[in-house]
Amino acid sequence: MGTTWSVVLGTKPAGADPAALQLLLQQQLDLINTQMSTYDPASEVSRFNVSSSTDWFPVSAETAQVVELAQEISRVSDGAFDITVGPLVDLWGFGPKPRREKHPSDSEIATARRLVGYRHVQVRRFPAALRKDIPGLRIDLSAIAKGYAVDKLADVLSSQGIGEMLVEIGGEMLIRGKNPEGKPWRIAVEKPQAGERGIEKIFQLTDTGVATSGNYRNFFVEDGQRYGHTIDPAKGRPVRHRLASVTVLAATSARADALATALMAMGDERAMEFCRHKGVAAYMVLHQGEDTQAVMSDSFRMLAGTATP
Repeated sequence: MGTTWSVVLGTKPAGADPAALQLLLQQQLDLINTQMSTYDPASEVSRFNVSSSTDWFPVSAETAQVVELAQEISRVSDGAFDITVGPLVDLWGFGPKPRREKHPSDSEIATARRLVGYRHVQVRRFPAALRKDIPGLRIDLSAIAKGYAVDKLADVLSSQGIGEMLVEIGGEMLIRGKNPEGKPWRIAVEKPQAGERGIEKIFQLTDTGVATSGNYRNFFVEDGQRYGHTIDPAKGRPVRHRLASVTVLAATSARADALATALMAMGDERAMEFCRHKGVAAYMVLHQGEDTQAVMSDSFRMLAGTATP
């Protein structure tokens, strides 16, 4: 997944072997990579992407489950979350290819948009399979698969009799029980500043998935205009709004992961209205001139306790 992972246990079960436990966790991650990685040309997702067939393409039950959740988030967010947005990400220079010197033309954007649209993907659970109705369409699960992998690692730990944990992959987390001090886990939201790291706020959390999406690290500036890596699928262009980062709490890390990306694509006003309507727990940091301003949804305020950094 191009990132790191870590696990912290609140309590260590008697007789637990850390080396054996780490092996079990790594095996789970390796399996998910063979299913959903876009780095591995032999993965299920990579093979689906290069296929030009519009027939059902067999995949594992796990891949079908993740795509099904992604499609659910796409529907409820009115397309703000879209696993087919890859051609636009690449076009704007945020994919694997070198960044272009000038932003794409309207005609280039229109051409790429013909290969984008979550409604062009169907998913079937029994037997598990995916289908696309545009031969050149491809999917990218990077905005949800990390969260899903976090959830699966937590399941592995639970199967070993472990109930108190903090599981993290690339910043996406799942928290259960208490920390080693017997207190709620203290989770920091990063201050959205390019080129430096700092703490925006610390929250005391337990029994929740946590995910953050932001535009403050991956961006470029052209003719004084800042272009962030979050693409609005409806417009085919990087989002332009005050929202610097979004942190979401949800029952699973996978759902939090996808919702954070969706809210980031919406912008602050639409995102806050969505949170009110859907009961989403979100903490948003907005650009306010040279400074920042934080706002939180009512659901987030109910779930999160704060501590001074």
